Amino acid sequence: MTANRQVGPLLREWRRRRRRSQLDLATEAAVSTRHLSFVETGRSKPSRELLLHLAEHLEVPLRDRNALLLAAGYAPLYPETPLDDPSMDLVRAAIDGILAGHGPYPAVVVDQRWDVISSNEAALAVFTQGVAEHLLEPPLNAIRLGLHPDGLAPRTENFAEFSDHLLIRLRRQVMASGDPGLEALYEEVRRYPGVVEGGVDPSELANLLFVPLRLRDDEGRVLSFFSTLATFGTALDVTLSELTIEAFYPADRDTADALHARSAGR
Repeated sequence: MTANRQVGPLLREWRRRRRRSQLDLATEAAVSTRHLSFVETGRSKPSRELLLHLAEHLEVPLRDRNALLLAAGYAPLYPETPLDDPSMDLVRAAIDGILAGHGPYPAVVVDQRWDVISSNEAALAVFTQGVAEHLLEPPLNAIRLGLHPDGLAPRTENFAEFSDHLLIRLRRQVMASGDPGLEALYEEVRRYPGVVEGGVDPSELANLLFVPLRLRDDEGRVLSFFSTLATFGTALDVTLSELTIEAFYPADRDTADALHARSAGR
């Protein structure tokens, strides 16, 4: 009975996080509103299949689907395989190939809390210049690296707009996931000196295609980047589902030329 009382509130929390009414979810998932209400209040125990069905419609992350199953008294369904497990050899090879192939432009792989799992040589060269040693100790966190005063903050020419952009991204992720680790990271970095949250006039960015990262290098040049994010869209393993590849591209010709020249002179 304890498990039944736990799973209902958890499910209700995910429904509210997705801003869905009971009627909305029940209609989309083709279940009765009455039954959904009974599940949420603990008056009815959901079957394993129903719980997974509702979690799919609510886009609950795999790690949290396992938590829902455990709360209802069922065994977890989705494995969490370490990246160094032999079964991940092909995955690691694919990631390494993506990172290497993206050179001479930077690319990193991060987990769900933005801890860096891997990176290519260009990312190490561009994003670790002048960074304090304590920020480079494992686990190296990409958000902390970008916003900490001992990290990239002093070298970021457009720090106000870029920090605002990162905080908006992080806040959305916190709201979508409910991850307490992400929430703690958000509360930490938003208090760093110079970080701006919600203070950038949108009209100032209206003519931009994207919010660039404008980073001054050790030679005094300003390198300008935009980035794309890629995930393993069909992953059924917790570890893989939480990996994101962030690939950085030059936002102007001078940056592209500088990165190619650096690569050629290595």
